[in-house]
Amino acid sequence: MNDIHINTFREEAHELLSDLEFCLLELEEKPNDTELIGRAFRAMHTIKGSGSMFGFDEIASFTHEIETVFALVRNGEIPVTKELIDHTLKARDCILSMLDSTSDIGIDDSLVNQVLSAFRSLSSIKNVSQGDAGPVEAPASRQKCEPVSYRIHFRPSEDMFRSGTNPIPLLKELQELGSCSVVAQLDSIPPLDECNTELCYTSWDVILTTDKDVNMIKDVFIFVEDSCELTIDPINISQMTDGEDSHRKIGEILMGRGEIKSEDLQKALNQQKRIGEILVDKGFVSPDKVETALAEQKHVNELQEKQKIEQSVATIRVAADKLDKLVDLVGELVTVQARLTQKSNTGNDPELLLISEEVERLTEELRDNTMSIRMVPIGTTFNKFRRLVRDLSNSLQKEIELSTEGAETELDKTVIEQLNDPLVHIIRNSIDHGIESPDEREAVGKPREGMLHLSAKHSGANVLVEITDDGNGLDSELIRSKAVERGIIQSDADLTEKEIFNLIFEPGFSTAKKVTGVSGRGVGMDVVKRTIDTLRGSVEIMSEKGTGTTITLKLPLTLSIIEGLLVSIGPNFFVLPLSSVEECLQLTHEDITKSHGRHIANVRGEIVPYIRLREKFRINGRMPNIEQIVITDVDRTRIGFVVDSVIGQYQTVIKSLGRVYRDVDGVSGATILGDGSVALIVDLNHLMHSVERTEMDEVRSLFSSENNRFAIEQNNLRRN
Repeated sequence: MNDIHINTFREEAHELLSDLEFCLLELEEKPNDTELIGRAFRAMHTIKGSGSMFGFDEIASFTHEIETVFALVRNGEIPVTKELIDHTLKARDCILSMLDSTSDIGIDDSLVNQVLSAFRSLSSIKNVSQGDAGPVEAPASRQKCEPVSYRIHFRPSEDMFRSGTNPIPLLKELQELGSCSVVAQLDSIPPLDECNTELCYTSWDVILTTDKDVNMIKDVFIFVEDSCELTIDPINISQMTDGEDSHRKIGEILMGRGEIKSEDLQKALNQQKRIGEILVDKGFVSPDKVETALAEQKHVNELQEKQKIEQSVATIRVAADKLDKLVDLVGELVTVQARLTQKSNTGNDPELLLISEEVERLTEELRDNTMSIRMVPIGTTFNKFRRLVRDLSNSLQKEIELSTEGAETELDKTVIEQLNDPLVHIIRNSIDHGIESPDEREAVGKPREGMLHLSAKHSGANVLVEITDDGNGLDSELIRSKAVERGIIQSDADLTEKEIFNLIFEPGFSTAKKVTGVSGRGVGMDVVKRTIDTLRGSVEIMSEKGTGTTITLKLPLTLSIIEGLLVSIGPNFFVLPLSSVEECLQLTHEDITKSHGRHIANVRGEIVPYIRLREKFRINGRMPNIEQIVITDVDRTRIGFVVDSVIGQYQTVIKSLGRVYRDVDGVSGATILGDGSVALIVDLNHLMHSVERTEMDEVRSLFSSENNRFAIEQNNLRRN
């Protein structure tokens, strides 16, 4: 079996398992929703059928056991219960393990046997109960009907074999549903010298008489429904024997029976007068009206055919590495375009300038389209946490409802992939530390059921992801005392509430009284901070004791290409993310004198601190008489960055730094300018916090020195 086909099956099976988990969690809240039951059944049926087709026999046989029970559920013979949902979720995990297992990593056979035993017992209980008390009455929508005959036309797409699909097992599965006659249509097979053995030229006409629902027939073709022509028409035998043939068109009857071909019928019909000609001859309508009607008919048919073609190619599966390569190439193109723009601006060639502007327009459009391809809705990530919340609620004996908002908000797929772990840690902390037990909530007048809300929304060039709970909130005094106990801060440190809350991101910090399977080891929130910083994002905490906590993650839309503000310090160039820039101001020697040497600026009556990038990056050289302050918003704090000059807006392709420079403080990457020189991308968030830590260390050092000096003086006084 081709590795490409196996990988395709794995990818689609992962999607089906995610959909199955979603359906099961929804069923727990809506146990009588027949649409959800059918959707879960079809997911398992497809995994079983395609698993067998691609050689995953273990998955196919295991899933068959689960599918058997859900067939009973779909027929109304077994109710949806919490026990059934628990067993099916475990079965879903087993299938995922089988799917991802390798020769070196096996699966938990004991868990597989436990799940199989549970489902067999459910099936046997149903059979025993039917034997003792007769069959369980199924809902009217699920009751079996009298046998019905169907005429099925199945024409696979010509390239079906190339995807590793074999249509024969599908026909065999149809034969299991009832009395079945299969006729292969071979009229499309070309001469032998024109045949391509990788293409499928055969179609099949099937007459099936079954007491099964028509959905059971459709389920057989679930895996190939997008790559074939499929029609399923019921044939009411009883009415036909009462003389229906006399009322049906003779051509339709003969063609339906396979006695004539459609082209033969068309030739015969062409020898007859068309309805339009007959109406014109009878004087019922004018020729112009018929022409108008024919034009409308042709137009509608063309539109329908076009829609059919568009629907057939609406989506395409592309390997992630190919998409990443495309983004890299677009990044290189952006760099080359910048060089072309710079060259055309310095030259005096009007024609080159026009070409440069056209290339710039096309490059921007290509960049935007390529970036949009990488964007995926965050709702798929949100849905994964429903299972996490359910399992944690059960293990901690808490009642928690998860709600989501803004699931359609899109983010770069790379950001989405790296966002999973931080969200897991935050949600686990919210459930374990934040939301109280039902009895505790009831005692303080809260509903027994806690609320956990995930939301996402766009904010300029960023996305804000909020995790809100209505739990007990953060205890600033407890956090402060733990931080002092661990030596993170001094006992007399003057910190704002925001700074105290940020202490939970320190490595090894935990307020848990005991270590559990969920928390208590001081690992988690530091991972959140580190990962979000890597994504060039920020974390903000708002909490009120006794009311709840909201943690906001501010994330960039994409990690590959950003809009930046190009600045210079001496011969060096730097790029500041434009999304954080508010304005640019001049800084003169007079302004510096008024501030008495302190790094603060008066911006229209507001005091704004600033950081000198020349000092921070230790760049030698003479400062200009008039410098520039770039005022930014970092973590909702206004702070300025002093540079020699501001060059202007610049579209930046981010390049990662080598291992030697990877840990340079205040720099997140680099980019290549139009003239081939390198500009460093400033990490404003890291830089601000780095300066804060340095200043705090200096204050502590000064305080310690003053204490030592005071102690020496006291000792000297005692001696005297």
